[in-house]
Amino acid sequence: MLKKSLHIALLALVVSGCSSQTSSQEQSVAVYTKDQSKHAFAQAVKLSHEDEDYRILGRSFFSIPWVEAPSATTARDGLGPLFSANTCKHCHTNNGAGVAQKENGEIDRSLVMRLSIPFTKNLNNSLIMRNGFVPEPTYGGQLSFNGTSDVKYEGSVSISYTQIEGKYADNELFTLHQPHYKLTSLQYGDMQKDVNVAPHIALALIGLNAIEAIDTQEILKNEDITDTNKDGISGKANWVFNPETNTTQLGRYTWKAAAASVKQQVANAAHNDMGLSNPLYPGDNCTDKQEECLKAPKGRGEFDLPMDRIDAITYYLETLKIPAQRKGSNFEKGQEIFNALGCVKCHISSFITKTGETIHPYSDFLLHDMGTQLSDGHTIFLAEANEFRTPPLWGIGLYEKVSGKLNLLHDGRAKTVAEAILWHGGEAKTQNEAFKQLTKQDRDALIEFLKGI
Repeated sequence: MLKKSLHIALLALVVSGCSSQTSSQEQSVAVYTKDQSKHAFAQAVKLSHEDEDYRILGRSFFSIPWVEAPSATTARDGLGPLFSANTCKHCHTNNGAGVAQKENGEIDRSLVMRLSIPFTKNLNNSLIMRNGFVPEPTYGGQLSFNGTSDVKYEGSVSISYTQIEGKYADNELFTLHQPHYKLTSLQYGDMQKDVNVAPHIALALIGLNAIEAIDTQEILKNEDITDTNKDGISGKANWVFNPETNTTQLGRYTWKAAAASVKQQVANAAHNDMGLSNPLYPGDNCTDKQEECLKAPKGRGEFDLPMDRIDAITYYLETLKIPAQRKGSNFEKGQEIFNALGCVKCHISSFITKTGETIHPYSDFLLHDMGTQLSDGHTIFLAEANEFRTPPLWGIGLYEKVSGKLNLLHDGRAKTVAEAILWHGGEAKTQNEAFKQLTKQDRDALIEFLKGI
């Protein structure tokens, strides 16, 4: 339910102490757009004039670059001192999913490298309780590719791929791309030897408000940790700490379901990707061993990104429309194959939200073992190295048009929808093998269905 307080402010500047006025408008959480252009994920629901002003304010903080402090602007200074991108849209082109590499082979800013070191699961440590993992001591929880004027960036990464050839039962060939990552130019010395480096690309910003509107119990009713029904599927909820409420809540967002709300994810990304301190993640994104970072100039306010600006960005994201399904001639046939293969056991087709609306994300928002080949080695809260949240599939057929390139799975290794299926292991190994046995006609029908939901 979109029910927000409107802060009267200049669209490009939030002035502390300004007067405010409350304006609320009941809105559906499931408003659809038929737009199939590169702007399909940027269409907004219809709002009152005041709420539209507030949405535009949030979009400005999402889209306009941040700058380092001190600066003439008081609205967007405080970037860094360590960061990967200086605006949200660099990771989410047209609000779409990220990619690992640009066409010229350069690493795209939407690819981040999560850093962690092993820890004992039963260790009662406040850092683990809040973060869900232990960051690398020198470089922190994420490698920053950029630094401000007097602060050295942390390092760089290069990617190469090994091509793995295979064939379907009808002898048609396919190719899988196995990624290999190498960290280079580390500016603060060696990392701890047992560090784990987990590559993650940005997720598409589709239906975030609708996902948050699903009742927790509706998600939990699909949980089957010990596979009591013996169908090979063992969905598991990730329970995470939410600094917004200072409580443990069901994780719904990110590749590992490590964020409980849209607001938490906004604040976390702002801190890790752009180095913006905020009420949920205070302090600069520096470790104790990075003296230049710790001594860097600070912004004028207590936080680089105050709560009213987090709220505005959150509101912008929550008012985006969901792409309508695009049903081709083989849509129904493809759906029958999807169900028959058992894909629907994890990619659940529909939920009823708290507002009584039916949505079709094709996800259960639970963690599943995807096999050792897809493991990123990263554990966070209850998510193990091989486990990932089932990603929603709605709008996947528009990813390439919106982002300019199609990369799927957590690290962007899959260049096609078929390749993404073929990488499935663990709990989805049976579905992988069954997909290989399909005729080309049935494979094409399944892919057409997936691209239409």
